[in-house]
Amino acid sequence: MPYYVYKIETAELAMLKQLDLIETFEKFKEAKNFARDVRAQQAESDVAEVKVMFADNQLAAEEMLMEKRDKPIVMEHEK
Repeated sequence: MPYYVYKIETAELAMLKQLDLIETFEKFKEAKNFARDVRAQQAESDVAEVKVMFADNQLAAEEMLMEKRDKPIVMEHEK
């Protein structure tokens, strides 16, 4: 299964995220290094996230990125 690198832009009040597929890789190490390079080149004012997704296909990767996930609950001993 390939690794997909996405640039994700979210408006403050928007319900949907804008996903831009940047590159696809067969190996995680290559995808991770590419994502790091893209993040390092981003301007400080650029609030877009760069994420690596592992999925069967591009559609599955985009569906996982669009899911609304609850924030993890931090236990008192984890603070």
